[in-house]
Formats: sequence, structure tokens, C-alpha cells
Amino acid sequence: MSVPVPHTAMVLAAGLGTRMRPLTDDCPKPLIKVRGKALIDRMLDPLVAAGVKRAVVNVHYLADQVEAHLKSRTDIEIIISDERGDVLETGGALAKARPLLGDDPILVANTDAFWEPAGPEPVEALADAFDPAAMDALLLVADTGRTLGFGGPGDFFRHEDGSMTRRGDAPSAPYAFCGLRLIRPQLYDNEPIERFSALRVWAPLIEQKRLHGVLLDRFWLHVGDPQALKDADMWLACHGG
Repeated sequence: MSVPVPHTAMVLAAGLGTRMRPLTDDCPKPLIKVRGKALIDRMLDPLVAAGVKRAVVNVHYLADQVEAHLKSRTDIEIIISDERGDVLETGGALAKARPLLGDDPILVANTDAFWEPAGPEPVEALADAFDPAAMDALLLVADTGRTLGFGGPGDFFRHEDGSMTRRGDAPSAPYAFCGLRLIRPQLYDNEPIERFSALRVWAPLIEQKRLHGVLLDRFWLHVGDPQALKDADMWLACHGG
């Protein structure tokens, strides 16, 4: 069983961008440009191409700049979830935005990574693989050997049924979370509006085998700090992205 590509996405754009300093001293991280295109647009473009009609975007740090930039987008409805007075992290952001998200499955996207070649296919693959009877969250994951800017030991193991478990005490795991997931928004119905990570919601899903993963079929670039930005610029220059 699959679902249509969701009409709504939650796009996370409220982070402080501390690892990207000094570039983020006067520019919010989602507006940092890679080869002339802002990171947030590198995520919005494939969402729009896949059929997403509205994006709920949370804002906090240098929020006015993010809002001004988004006004230039006429290809998707933008709804602002204002977190100027809060620091909520990824979980709290979804809890606060819950009334804006509807009850159908939604996409949730970070804005510090993208894939190449660009295109809607990974978004469509999530929708094709999402089975509400078997899962509550479906994550896009990358083979750590096909990434740039990701220096960690990996996040997840993926099992034969598609369910995933975290690396835990293992020295490494083969897959990294790509920053895009498809979820049932009801996961946040009873969560308080406070600062917490989405990992708090994922933990029981992992135990219940209701957190699954889809493997990204292309190269993944994570832009977490100034060196990663330089590396991404160079990689795109060499590969025509």
C-alpha cells in the first residue's frame, strides 16, 4: 500500500546555524547559498516538483529574512509557523505547528542537505513506500559511502522488512538520515509545545517496528559547516549540479 505525494510539507528553518558561523552571523542558515541557490530552495524545489502544494515553514533566528525570501516563491503556498519567542528543536516545532498540518500524511524536511541529481524522485519514493498500516514514520536514508559532508559513524540499521533501529553502541551503521521523512502528523497530537528532539517520538516507533526507511538512490550532500559548504560548492562545480 502507498499514499499520494502529500500536499503539505513541514520545512524546518528555525535553527541557529551555530556550526555554520561566521557565515550565519547575519544570514540564517536556510538562506546560505550553494552554487548560487539557497539551501531552502534546494529542498523546496523537489518538493514542488513532486506535487507538494503548501509548506509550513517554522522561523526563529533572523526570521524576517527567511520570510522575505519565501515571499518570492509563487509556486507553493507558504504558511509561517512563528517561533520567534521559542527555541523548540525539531520535535517541539512539529508540536507547535500541529494545527496547521491537517490529518493526512505530511512530509517533514530539513534545510541543510540535498541530493544530486536533483529531482522529485526521492520524494515520490517515500510516498510509494509509505504504508500506514505498517508504519507511522518513513525516513529517507543515504548509504554513508555515498555522502559528502557527513562525517559521523551512521545513524541506522535497516532490516529486511524495512524497519530501522538506531546505531546504539555499535561502532558504525550503514545509513544516515537524509533530513526528509513522511509521517502521520497525529504522532504530535499529545506532545507539549516545548523544546525536544524528534528522537523522543521516534524511540517508541522503533520499538514497535513502525519507523521504516527508504534508501536514497543518489548522492547526498550535507552542508553543516563552512568546510562542508566549500566541499559542496566544489562537488557541484565538478558534477554540473
